[in-house]
Amino acid sequence: MKVPGLAAGAALALVLTACGGGPSNSAASSTASKLTLYTCVSDSTIQPVITAFEKSEPGSTVDLFRAPTGQLNARVAADTRAGGLKADVVWGCDPLTMQAYVHQKLVGGWLPAEADAIPAQYRTADYVGAHLLYMVAVHRTSVPAPTAWSDLAGPAYGKVAVPDPTVAASALGALGWFAANPAYGLGFYRKLHSSGAVQVSTPDDVTTGVAQGIYDAGMTTSNSGYAAKKAGSPVDVVWPKPGAVAIYGPIALATHTPHARAAKAFLTFVISDAGQRVIGASGSYPTRPGVAGPTIPPGAPVVEPDWASIGVTKAAIEQRYKQVFGG
Repeated sequence: MKVPGLAAGAALALVLTACGGGPSNSAASSTASKLTLYTCVSDSTIQPVITAFEKSEPGSTVDLFRAPTGQLNARVAADTRAGGLKADVVWGCDPLTMQAYVHQKLVGGWLPAEADAIPAQYRTADYVGAHLLYMVAVHRTSVPAPTAWSDLAGPAYGKVAVPDPTVAASALGALGWFAANPAYGLGFYRKLHSSGAVQVSTPDDVTTGVAQGIYDAGMTTSNSGYAAKKAGSPVDVVWPKPGAVAIYGPIALATHTPHARAAKAFLTFVISDAGQRVIGASGSYPTRPGVAGPTIPPGAPVVEPDWASIGVTKAAIEQRYKQVFGG
């Protein structure tokens, strides 16, 4: 697949949005050190990373397109229909999405030497994990805290909210883990639905709904839940047994980037100690061991999906899920 380079002097409209919002993009005049980044990572993390990179690489500029995973996939599909991927680097929010791009030969084929510092479970030969998300439970302080995921389908909660796995990568990772766990399976989602659970778009929508009293509890990311609690909302965050579901967000080089030097420099920075410290300070969880990030409660249980297995069964899982929640 041949991908035309970005036209010199092209301009893209900048539409920066808050976390979990709609797509955004920015641009500057084309230079030798310019690159275009596609990502689903929140503005609160991606903007500090871009700022730090541009400071560390004088003369470099990063054009940004940021959107939830579902809209990011739509942008990539539109690019391929129009002749090829226009991004130089893709920073995703789950390995399944990134692996699909690898299969399409859109990304992959190169990792920086720094990748060896990232744990093996968070990298492949084509991409490396840059940050982590944890799917947890959020509940109003006026209702009991769920101690296990199964509690959300119990009588203690009038309404529960779940994010859409076709929109949010974290929700897809959680769906994959539950579907593969014999103690839960897709039956867990059927129980949730029978108990009155409602599907919303993103984890932030779950958190907002719980904070506003629309729902008693729900599934969200730890970042989102803790942010609402810090802001004074009457909510609390629980890492339910058998564990919060860990989802890593991989970053990869576009296979036909016309700006390889700048793109490789950005990818290297993101997983370097300096870049990971920026990620941790922004409120996201770094993948590099020893780098400080948001607090994980002492003894908090964590589980990790079997991404290879989920990749094989993804289509069937999503189809069965849709039979429960529609969409």
